[in-house]
Amino acid sequence: MRCQDLHQFGQKLVRRQLLEPTEDSESPTAPLNTLKLVAFGVASTLGAGVYILVGEVAMFIAGPAIVISFLVAALSSVLSGLCYAEFGTRVSWTGSVYLYSYISMGELWAFITAWNLILSYVIGSGSVARAWSIAFASLIGNHIFQALEGTFSPYMPYYLAKYPDFVALSLVLLLTGVLVLGARESVLVGKISTGINLLVLSFIILSGFIKGDLHNWKLTEQDYTLNTSESGDIYSLGPLGSGGFVPFDYDGILHGAALCFYSFVGFDDIVTKGEEAPNPHRSIPISIMSTVFICFLAYFGVSATLTLMVPYYQIQPDSPFPQAFVHVGWGPARYVVAVGILCFLLYRLQSSLFPVPQLIQEMAKDGLLFRGLARTHPRTKTPIMATVSSGILAGIMALLFEFSNLVDLMSIGHLLVYSLVALFVLVLRYQPDWNLSKNEKTEDKIQMKPLVKENPLDSEPEAGSSKTLKSLWLPVSSSPTEKSAQMVYGCAFLLVLLLIILSLILAQWPSQVFSGDPVLTTVAVLLLLLITGVTVIIWRQPQDPSPLPFRVPALPVLPLVSIFVNVYLMMQTTSGTWALFGIWNAIGFLIYFGYGIRHSLAGNNHQQPPATSLHLQDS
Repeated sequence: MRCQDLHQFGQKLVRRQLLEPTEDSESPTAPLNTLKLVAFGVASTLGAGVYILVGEVAMFIAGPAIVISFLVAALSSVLSGLCYAEFGTRVSWTGSVYLYSYISMGELWAFITAWNLILSYVIGSGSVARAWSIAFASLIGNHIFQALEGTFSPYMPYYLAKYPDFVALSLVLLLTGVLVLGARESVLVGKISTGINLLVLSFIILSGFIKGDLHNWKLTEQDYTLNTSESGDIYSLGPLGSGGFVPFDYDGILHGAALCFYSFVGFDDIVTKGEEAPNPHRSIPISIMSTVFICFLAYFGVSATLTLMVPYYQIQPDSPFPQAFVHVGWGPARYVVAVGILCFLLYRLQSSLFPVPQLIQEMAKDGLLFRGLARTHPRTKTPIMATVSSGILAGIMALLFEFSNLVDLMSIGHLLVYSLVALFVLVLRYQPDWNLSKNEKTEDKIQMKPLVKENPLDSEPEAGSSKTLKSLWLPVSSSPTEKSAQMVYGCAFLLVLLLIILSLILAQWPSQVFSGDPVLTTVAVLLLLLITGVTVIIWRQPQDPSPLPFRVPALPVLPLVSIFVNVYLMMQTTSGTWALFGIWNAIGFLIYFGYGIRHSLAGNNHQQPPATSLHLQDS
């Protein structure tokens, strides 16, 4: 009986939703070619990181080598983007990674993915609000924050910001109220904002060519001792590194890459436009790689400009670019740049608040979150409870945490989601006859509603278990079977565990491993041998031959490399970030196992709940 109960509990965790057409149809949308998709991706990706994050990373973490940090982050984004492209285009209808996970991998995986996406979106909104308040305070002389720091600094715990940012909190709550009233994203405002952003970036980069000095990439300890001794503020700058192009060694580059990954978040929005792309198997991956490349060029140019115009130890992290123009003698330009940054960040904050309520409402309708969060205003059709709750949470984050802490937390959440997507792609390619899009009539786009279907991994194992060892190298069939699918499933999770251990060793004791420490080097080599062996076992298993709009090349190596890079970057974050990340996920598991698993739509009459509304009186 206990085994049966355990089996039933396991089935609940992996129960999936299957899309079935309904009679309701949506109006067709205009097709998006590759150029439009790239423009959409660039507009979604270029954000707050380019204006505030660059200063902090360059001054305290990587120095001029921040350009290499952006390169590492870009390579990680390309790998994740390719996996995202296959995973998203398996379902040719517009949706979120939560929906794709639910219908392909199962309920628990969908919840973990969506819960961490909520964290990333909320933290993203809070970080943009914090960036806006920092830029605004710098423009008016930091008088407000100096007063706040003097009042609250002695009473703030060390793991929180030095002072509560009431400006950021007020801004988030104000825009949340605007969303509650039914505001929608404006295409025109978005285009204007993106144009302002590109003009500001172009001006900054061109200024760097004119006023930059290559000597700032070759500074020695004597240089910054001499320069800072005149101002007398060398002791207020903290650790300055050893000079040169890589003043904080290669650990600084990798830690900087983990933070710089924040700047590339947004390229995955391209996948949600797969339904509007006439040739998704070509346009989606090309658009993702082009978006990452264009954004890398922008980040490379901006970070190179900043470190060439100003010695990295003299950068003002709270307002790097306006102060850089003061440093080179272009004082009036600081106001033009600052106003452009404020306008862009304000739009970015508003747009970053939009996806969170929709995701929360979608989970609430499925029963994985409290059903009250799915309620909508009858007149504005706004998910009012989801909007208010996400806005308050984003405001609290902006109020209490430093910008760098928010960036760390957002990066780790998105890196986990991208790692899960790579894992899903690896597992799904080896499932028997599992193609969500093959029965779709592409000429008749219709709305879909979720139904329940058993996970293919729940079926009984096939006969012939005595030949399991032989089938590891010589599969008995040229097409995937239930047994080969289960084998890949188990091997994939074993690989993830091995990659996590290897990443932890390389992140914590890199010098000992590469210097030939007998214990750590031996463990690392054994882990590499095990990883190689298990990868070969997966490679020998048959893949599903069904056509897909896009297929990740070099399977299973590319998804595994993506997972390794993402996990390794996650290991570069601080222990405090991991503590907050653990607390967030612990709360999520309490909600899922305490509420979601019992109220899930997939396990409750297999029907959609009726639409709910919150009837409010008009003022």
